[in-house]
Amino acid sequence: MVQKIIEVVGISDKNFAKAADNAIEVAAKTVREIRWGRVSEMECKINDDKVVEYRVLMRLYFDVES
Repeated sequence: MVQKIIEVVGISDKNFAKAADNAIEVAAKTVREIRWGRVSEMECKINDDKVVEYRVLMRLYFDVES
């Protein structure tokens, strides 16, 4: 088996977990057989002393078709 890795950014106004879910959901529309995901960075946008946006940088691993 061979896997390929791509990096994607997920964004949510709710929390980091939802940002990760969004990244996977959108990537899965064009990438088949996603097997693993790893959050490599987490960031948040702050406005008026409050978090208004959550962002995660994810590495997604998927099988290469043979």
